[in-house]
Amino acid sequence: MKEYTPFKSGKVREVYDAGDSIIMVATDRISAFDHILKNRIPGKGAVLTRMSKFWFDLTKDILPNHMISVDNEDMPEFFRQPQFMGNSMKCKKLEMIPMECIVRGYITGSGWASYKESGEICGIRLPDGLRESEKLPEPIFTPSTKAELGEHDENVSLEQGAVVLEKAFPGKGREYAEKVREYTIAIYQKCADYALTRGIIIADTKFEFGIDEAGNIVLGDEVLTPDSSRFWPLEGYEAGKSQPSYDKQFVRDWLRANPDSGYELPQEIIDKTAAKYREAFRLLTGEDL
Repeated sequence: MKEYTPFKSGKVREVYDAGDSIIMVATDRISAFDHILKNRIPGKGAVLTRMSKFWFDLTKDILPNHMISVDNEDMPEFFRQPQFMGNSMKCKKLEMIPMECIVRGYITGSGWASYKESGEICGIRLPDGLRESEKLPEPIFTPSTKAELGEHDENVSLEQGAVVLEKAFPGKGREYAEKVREYTIAIYQKCADYALTRGIIIADTKFEFGIDEAGNIVLGDEVLTPDSSRFWPLEGYEAGKSQPSYDKQFVRDWLRANPDSGYELPQEIIDKTAAKYREAFRLLTGEDL
């Protein structure tokens, strides 16, 4: 059996080169505030992989994606070992666009903090009088540059993003920036509308895109997982306060309340986080892992 080693190791994922494709493995690691926590969340990698597959299937009419298969039988023998079962995705190779495409449908988190200070989010002027967690008049695109591990992503305007993309794709920077904004909002809108029918508000999320061999923009990475999104229960939602969530915000909130934790979670928080991830998957897909 041929052995494989990852050519890229991120906060959560390990990525392997399988020749004509890549194998993206979602681990049970969890990160917050640009740190990888000392604990793992059991079953988290499977939730991220299976939820991404669900959304990739739902949105392929808007834009092609990089997913080929989540069936380990379609992957090299090395990835049929127990540690890879259920948390691995075979994907097309892409040249990734160096921008995190963030879309906000509700005002919360860093966006709320920025709005209180300036009335703007990432340079976008918003109406006066918005309340915390309120739905925005329309979704807004607030991209950021992708930082290296241990560094902070930097929010940029569409114009600044176009300059970054121009360096990576000469002659295409502005075109790609405008297209990924269009795709980001279209995919978010479709998925947010669907999620409401399942009792979930998608407050915000981020997407990543790449360019395939033919020069086409393709949706890549992960899609609308509890790691990359804010999921709120529709029942009990009320603007003017923070909301309970089915996502990583639960861990962030605990870390903020326990600044001396050394990025180590107690078992109770690990168990609750794992349950929230599984519940989000069940509510959105109608399936149990």
